[in-house]
Amino acid sequence: MSKIEVSKISTLTGHRDCVYALAPSQQSNIFFSADGNGLVARWDLAKPEIGDMVAKVQNSVYALHYLAANDQLLVGHNFEGLHLIDLASKSEVKSIKLTPSQIFDIQSIGNLILVACGDGVVIALDFENWAVRKHLKASDKSARIIAVHPDQKSFAVGYSDHQIRVFDTESLDLLHTIPAHENSVFALRYSPDGTFLLSGSRDARLKVWDTTQNYQLHESVVAHMYAINSIAFSPDGQYFITGSMDKSIKVWETATFKLRKVIDRARHAGHGTSVNKLWWSPYQNYIVSASDDRTVSVWSLKFP
Repeated sequence: MSKIEVSKISTLTGHRDCVYALAPSQQSNIFFSADGNGLVARWDLAKPEIGDMVAKVQNSVYALHYLAANDQLLVGHNFEGLHLIDLASKSEVKSIKLTPSQIFDIQSIGNLILVACGDGVVIALDFENWAVRKHLKASDKSARIIAVHPDQKSFAVGYSDHQIRVFDTESLDLLHTIPAHENSVFALRYSPDGTFLLSGSRDARLKVWDTTQNYQLHESVVAHMYAINSIAFSPDGQYFITGSMDKSIKVWETATFKLRKVIDRARHAGHGTSVNKLWWSPYQNYIVSASDDRTVSVWSLKFP
């Protein structure tokens, strides 16, 4: 493994429950986090010690999504629906009751909002009209994670039935069904050039699918000891990170899919429990990780 230097910049405290969600903003130094207590916070990587509460909902929050056009934040309120928060005033603009289940992920493609739900439905919402366009019911098991292809013409969804399904953005038709893993698919991310789809599962495997070959399996790696919860690419796309229930963050080289660094508690004062979400910021090339240990950590990586 190459000599990547890791240093911990900060441990962000203030959440009183497991931190499940992270969302970047249009400013590379600003991001949001949410926890099992329904608290949504805003952080600034330039002065990370000071968090700012932007919303508080009754139930847990597993999903956040930032909308750059209006500087607004979508909050997935479990067992309820979506809240749209105006960040300047920290007030709710509107909400919509969507589902009696959990909301595991939220993504957007233009005017289309996609919501992955615990009952297996992916809800397609028209943002402008603030109305449901379609329920995509491809499985009875939870829809856990959504990845939008860089060309925005399609999106992939990872499910608890071990499959990945790819849908057409325009028609919302099912394009591909990939029998992907031995267990639930928790993490999903397209490479920045759109050539590969990376998936991580409760089976602890990292798999790479070639989008140019009808999503044929390109690589399969036993990447962690336990479930892989999150995948994030570096801003330049040369590396990516995986976060796991085994408490570690691993750094991989995109060109080779080879492991380059392990960030853990023993060596780097890493997380004490499951790493739930990751974000690799363009600001100072920092890595941000959210954990069951109620903290958000900020890391600096120096490459040789």
